[in-house]
Amino acid sequence: MRVACIVEGHGEVSALPVLLRRMAEWRYAQGYIDVQTPIRVHRDRFLNREEEFVRHLEFAGNKAGTDGWVLILLDADDHCPATLGPEVVARAQRVLPHREVSVVLANREFEAWFIGAAESLNGYRGLSIAAADLAIDAEVPRDAKGWLRERMEKRAYGETTDQPALTARMDLQQAYDRCRSFRKLCNEWDKRFPRA
Repeated sequence: MRVACIVEGHGEVSALPVLLRRMAEWRYAQGYIDVQTPIRVHRDRFLNREEEFVRHLEFAGNKAGTDGWVLILLDADDHCPATLGPEVVARAQRVLPHREVSVVLANREFEAWFIGAAESLNGYRGLSIAAADLAIDAEVPRDAKGWLRERMEKRAYGETTDQPALTARMDLQQAYDRCRSFRKLCNEWDKRFPRA
């Protein structure tokens, strides 16, 4: 199956294909999964300008093909994923009525999933994770990138370099256990790729 993704961040362009390929192995997906290079959008323009929304979705639909899957992954920021997600998926299905379309909103940011898997990332790329860091609700910090930055010794968090690297290293089960929005991504995955 071909997967075409729409993302908002520069880091997700590289990180999401890494994550989806890892999920194929972790979730024991059947068959070959062809993850296309994600389409990067400006979140506000994508969500608020109908012509941009339609244009990007049609492009993703063409990339996915008739039997493919269109995955929209955005940061929820201050929005409730349970409210905004269904609104966006309903709009997307009107644009692509004959395609498999999913919307996942990382609560609050993609990097919250790293907080969820922080134990597995301790010591990697300069991250110093304390025991107290493991007790917080991973999806509560408003600035997950800042949370990571504060725990990186002698270096700054770089979205385009660190996000793919941390995605390749993080324990997916830890993220699943601690992040509801990551479980949403896994549920959408399991609908399209039954376990072997």
